[in-house]
Amino acid sequence: MNKNELRNIDLFVLDMDGTIYLGEKILPGAIEFVHTARAKGKKVVFFTNNASKNPANYVDKLNRMGFGATREDVVTAGDVTIEYLKKYRTGKPVYLVGTPALHQSFAESNVEISENADIVVSSFDTTLTYEKLVTACDLIRNGAEFFCTHPDFNCPTENGFIPDSGAIAALITASTNVEPKYFGKPYKETADMISDLFGVPFEKTAIVGDRLYTDIALGKNNGLMSVLVLSGETKIDDINESNAPDIILNGIGEIIEYL
Repeated sequence: MNKNELRNIDLFVLDMDGTIYLGEKILPGAIEFVHTARAKGKKVVFFTNNASKNPANYVDKLNRMGFGATREDVVTAGDVTIEYLKKYRTGKPVYLVGTPALHQSFAESNVEISENADIVVSSFDTTLTYEKLVTACDLIRNGAEFFCTHPDFNCPTENGFIPDSGAIAALITASTNVEPKYFGKPYKETADMISDLFGVPFEKTAIVGDRLYTDIALGKNNGLMSVLVLSGETKIDDINESNAPDIILNGIGEIIEYL
């Protein structure tokens, strides 16, 4: 795909970890891209699969770094999961394997958390304990549905990678032999929610991210332009004919000349 087609995009969905920053390090050109895109009338939404923090945490971080963001500009895999639960599992209690921040998001959305639940939701839980795993596995073996906020196996940091939501879900699956229903990128629930929230059709939307199996797959699976940046997890040798994005860039700042 010709990079000049980036001019036709009305909504840029930006991954965060590995795309606009790594930990507390802002990646080159990221802030300039966001400000330039907005100045040209483009919509920018920050979407992360990382549900270990709640949207308010991300808004604070983005503003502290100089990106400028409101709550409406940030969507997480946790938001997509909550939206699905409210729409399709109304009133059902959930056992949540997640951080206090994710628990807060569920509570604010009136999703009941219980240790005696028919649904288990696992996520990127940096407060994970063996007791939580035992409870989750027991509930699933006894027939509880198993959902997972996002499939990422590793989370990029300034010092390398740490186990993410997909790795925790894989552990639960290994014990229970039950695969979860995943949310976040690359699943259709995420594409639909973004389109509904911002009123932009898929063909006028681009997903910009550093992961083939989440960011790029979201675009390929749902008709969004997929833009891979090589500033995070994916290296050029990881790309093949089956997973290739529409556009490959070294970093997000390279988009600016095509706006």
